[in-house]
Amino acid sequence: METFIMGRMAKFIINGGKPLKGEIEVAGAKNAALKIFPAVFLTKETIRISNLPVIEDVLRSEEMVKVLGHEVSRVSDRAVEINFKTPKCVDLPEGLVNKFRASVMFIGPMLARCGEVSFPHPGGCVLGAGTRPIDMFLHGFEKMGAKVEIKENRYRLTAKKLKGATIFFHDVTVTGTESLMMTACLTEGVTILKNCAMEPEIPALADFLNSIGAKIEGAGTPTIKIKGVKKLGGGEYRLIPDRIEAGTFAIMAAASKSSDVLIKNCEPAHLEALWWRFDKIGVKYVLGKDSVRILPTKNFVACDVTTHEYPGFATDLQSPYTVLMTQARGSSLIHETIYDRRLLFADILTQMGANIIMGDPHRIVVNGPSKLYGRKLISPDIRAGMALIIAALIAKGRTEIDNIYQIDRGYEKLDERLRKLGADIKRLA
Repeated sequence: METFIMGRMAKFIINGGKPLKGEIEVAGAKNAALKIFPAVFLTKETIRISNLPVIEDVLRSEEMVKVLGHEVSRVSDRAVEINFKTPKCVDLPEGLVNKFRASVMFIGPMLARCGEVSFPHPGGCVLGAGTRPIDMFLHGFEKMGAKVEIKENRYRLTAKKLKGATIFFHDVTVTGTESLMMTACLTEGVTILKNCAMEPEIPALADFLNSIGAKIEGAGTPTIKIKGVKKLGGGEYRLIPDRIEAGTFAIMAAASKSSDVLIKNCEPAHLEALWWRFDKIGVKYVLGKDSVRILPTKNFVACDVTTHEYPGFATDLQSPYTVLMTQARGSSLIHETIYDRRLLFADILTQMGANIIMGDPHRIVVNGPSKLYGRKLISPDIRAGMALIIAALIAKGRTEIDNIYQIDRGYEKLDERLRKLGADIKRLA
């Protein structure tokens, strides 16, 4: 695989106002990739993962698997094979755990396989009040029979034998659902998970686990039943397309009032909440079996949005949608219900000329259309960073975006792909 990791000092330079036209392919789902790497600890057989996106978080996941003792072989740029070795360590390394939030997904499989795991609080994007809590993970592991200790800024979980349990999530949690679903595969007895998340990545993961011997029912619904088995086998997991990337590219094309952009290798059925809003505001598009074409739309109107768990409007699309609303006629209320601090990036858009009123940490009002102007900016997180790129593409003048490590965590070779659409964007190390 080509190494394209850039240091934290890397930045994007974007000259806005260039019309976008052409085709762009969607990569494999980041949020699916980050859950399959931990799953390899549930089996002693070979696992092949294909359609992998070439992004920072995936490379950190590969690194974690290697550090914990497994063998990772590169089959192609987008595929790896992972072979079981005796895990040599139950202590997740702080240097890696602090780099990406998805490191939390290794806890359950390691606990199920080794009976013990130790780790610091997972890092990644700082969203929500303070650090993002892991209480629902810990509560679930305790219900399965694990002992949880916290000392010297680390968690330590131990369990002689995990047992099936009925676990209710007091809030819908994607990673919590996936983590406990994976862990329950090797527990003794039956586990029932209630108030589960229903994102497409969850049934995709369950289908793969079932293909290698797990017994999971109901994935993709609020209640999931898992009957524990003694062992799992090997197989191949081909990642589904990244619905967030597909939706983001669609919003980008609409916001920039592009000539004609075809988004390929996607699953349009995963984005019905977005298409409903496009219908409402007047964005022209055509859905294909595995593609969406965004047609030229000179004017569109404002429409409120409230983020919600799937199949509602995804919080990861809220930041790009906010940029879209700066170009719409009228006022729109953006209500972020998932992450407390995700709307703070709106202050950066006001620096570019957007007319945005902050109501409270959860609500903003966007008044449009506004002419945006290039500025020197810093990317605060993955999704806001991508939203700033969209803003820069439609802004007048030159925009410099720093801290693009955060953007590289979620989007593969973004500058190269956008240049093929006609964008004037370059990366400076």
